[in-house]
Amino acid sequence: MTQIIPKSFRKAWSESEIRVAVLVSLILQSILIMKGDRRKYSTNIWIRFIVWLAYLFADWVATLSIGALSNLQGDESDATSASQSYIITSFWAPFLLLHLGGPDTITAYSFEDNELWWRNFVVLSGQVGVAFYIFLNAWSNNRLNFLSVPILVAGIIKFGERIWVLMCASSEHFRKSMLPSPDPGPNYARYMDEYESRKAEGFKVSSERIIEAPTVGHTHHNYLYNVIPKNDSNNLQDAYYYFEIFKCLFADLILSIHDIVNSQSFFQERSYKEAFRVIEIELGFMYDMFYTKAVVIYSVVGGFLRFFSFSCVICVSLAFLITDKQDYTGADIVITYILLAGAIILEIYAVVLLLFSDWTMLWLIKHKNRSVVHLLYQAITSISPSKEKSKRWSNTIGQFNLIRLCLKDKPANRCRFYHKVISTYDHLLFRFRHGKLSIPDELKELIFQQLLMKSRSTADLSAGRESCDHRGEWVLKNEKCDHILKWIISREFDQTILLWHIATDLCYDHDLNGNSYATSKPKENSPQSRSLWLSEYMMYILVMRPFMLPNGIGQIRFQDTCAEAIEFFHGKKSIANADKARGGLRRVSTEIPPSEVKGDRSKSVLFDACGLAKALQSLETEHNWNREKKWELISHVWLEILSYAASQCQRNQHAQQLRRGGELLTHVWLLMAHLGITKQFQITDGHASVGFKTIFAAEDWPKNIQKFSQNN
Repeated sequence: MTQIIPKSFRKAWSESEIRVAVLVSLILQSILIMKGDRRKYSTNIWIRFIVWLAYLFADWVATLSIGALSNLQGDESDATSASQSYIITSFWAPFLLLHLGGPDTITAYSFEDNELWWRNFVVLSGQVGVAFYIFLNAWSNNRLNFLSVPILVAGIIKFGERIWVLMCASSEHFRKSMLPSPDPGPNYARYMDEYESRKAEGFKVSSERIIEAPTVGHTHHNYLYNVIPKNDSNNLQDAYYYFEIFKCLFADLILSIHDIVNSQSFFQERSYKEAFRVIEIELGFMYDMFYTKAVVIYSVVGGFLRFFSFSCVICVSLAFLITDKQDYTGADIVITYILLAGAIILEIYAVVLLLFSDWTMLWLIKHKNRSVVHLLYQAITSISPSKEKSKRWSNTIGQFNLIRLCLKDKPANRCRFYHKVISTYDHLLFRFRHGKLSIPDELKELIFQQLLMKSRSTADLSAGRESCDHRGEWVLKNEKCDHILKWIISREFDQTILLWHIATDLCYDHDLNGNSYATSKPKENSPQSRSLWLSEYMMYILVMRPFMLPNGIGQIRFQDTCAEAIEFFHGKKSIANADKARGGLRRVSTEIPPSEVKGDRSKSVLFDACGLAKALQSLETEHNWNREKKWELISHVWLEILSYAASQCQRNQHAQQLRRGGELLTHVWLLMAHLGITKQFQITDGHASVGFKTIFAAEDWPKNIQKFSQNN
């Protein structure tokens, strides 16, 4: 049988396999260190795809290369008389260990990778053992063998750093690291001994509980400013202070009442820009904790290890320059130089990233009083980009419009099973049918002001707990819109999102195109625009990030609603564009509830949403509301829906979004916690101590006084 792959090609590949593999491994490491940290502030799917491929192949290629070197050694009949070519190729094994250690900018691609730290430890330990075997088997008192030792040590250090970071970021160890020291409390046995002793002496003894309640209000606010020094404009110190406290939320632990009061006092006195700035820096620290080597490299031990490994690479590179290389082939020498240069460049790049990181700037700010540190701080700040302009997250929100999606579909091309399943082709197209919007400052201000109002209006912290469960009914009850409450109360959350999304879209189109009084498109800071942004963002979360919402059948409802909308638009031949489509939906009579006509087999809410849109429009026509007030109501309902979704999302899903450019939902969740609108805290009476209260009976007064004098 004729061989498909020519023998000459197979021979050439056999001779160059190791050389190609080590170079590819270096290229993958370069991609990871340069692109790994961009996931924090980029939503570009191609960047994530490239990083994902590089992350998957980096360990595999390095492992393959080490295995190939091991097999090459096995072909040698006498290891003590190994060829010079074999000695230089075995010199590459320690560099592969450096690659297996991974770059500083990415240790885990996803949150689940941290949970697999033990498996990574076992697998990578095997590779370290094989590399050490290669090193010993190639030993021949050659100078190159001695140069392998420092690189081997540096590789083991890198490997150890990676495993340690993965272990620290795993749920079990991350949670354990934040548990307080065991507190046995007051000595109960000694207290009872003293109690019984005094009682036996004839005294009437009772216990007295002294409560030290936490101070809330202006006094505590002043105390806060004495504890936390005033910071510079980038809020790094504030963010790190609260990061150390609130990171327990990512471990499903609870906050103390003192932490909540402290945070409330701080954030209630801040502007929306400063509040969101502190939140994004906090979440940047969290990203570094879960997905980078921040735990190691931003410590004294980590700094020493980084300096030591970098020194090893530099010293070996200089020594290789003056080493006699006549016995080695030109290709092997070039590859060795590339590996050495690549290691140096990657280390320098890592140091540069370290110097310009928030962690380093924080340390420099804290130690600015020292002259040397002050000079270094000025040098870095003069050449680094402004921290106010630097990106710590994408600062964008997804936008998804159901009616626009349905109008782009071609019902005639649908397979007959569409109503049951979405084909793979359609699903891939569907995932790209959404847009991105840079979050306007007006939307951030609206979110902050609404949460701030709730925080200040709650009589106590337990009321803040209850406000987490509001998803629009609180606003409607305050405005006495009882006829609209039925579209929220007793509805599942995904159903509420779909209903209000379609209704908001129809109302927006009516006010823009459906009446003669509409003169121009609403301004960006208008309630109409803010409502539409939030509506399409929550629809994006429902469709693209359903795991961030409470459990439900949102995907089924969305699919059935799309199917009914497509069927309706296809049946109306006169509908040619989105405006006419929305007008056609508004004209459908909803006097009889759709469920009475259709039953509950289909989960579509299309015409229920039309009924909600008419109820909202009736605020103007029947209740004499002006348009501005109506849209204020709609925007505040959407803010409650957003807040409810943020508080119900699981902490691991919030952590997952940090590697995808961040999500507004996560920022709102953390801001709510800072303002006391959270369930993750413990309401206690404060610190308590118990003392004795001794009471003498009147008839025993002389006798007890004598006993008391003798005992004391």
